[in-house]
Amino acid sequence: MLLAVRTYTCRPGTIKLQVELYEQHGLKPQTRHLGQPFAWLITETGPLNTFTHIWAYDSAADRETKRAAMQADPDWQAYLKKSAEAGYLVAQENRLMTPAAFAPIKR
Repeated sequence: MLLAVRTYTCRPGTIKLQVELYEQHGLKPQTRHLGQPFAWLITETGPLNTFTHIWAYDSAADRETKRAAMQADPDWQAYLKKSAEAGYLVAQENRLMTPAAFAPIKR
């Protein structure tokens, strides 16, 4: 299993707007290609104005195939355009992780 952990930072005061924009325009095309997220989280403490989502894949090849299909989806491209125009996001971090053998993740 491969976990893609993405953390986004929003301009102060805009996280709610970004989450609403995603829910209205990005969630449906993303889940159409990637399935349901393993987790979708909004930070309460620590670095504020951030949210993290985690997607589970069978392998790097599975991730590559699914993400390529999502990138080719006109609905996803429309969401990316709306998000860029809104200008709420200021940073993104992506980490690919695998669970330790002694702590397997059950899906």
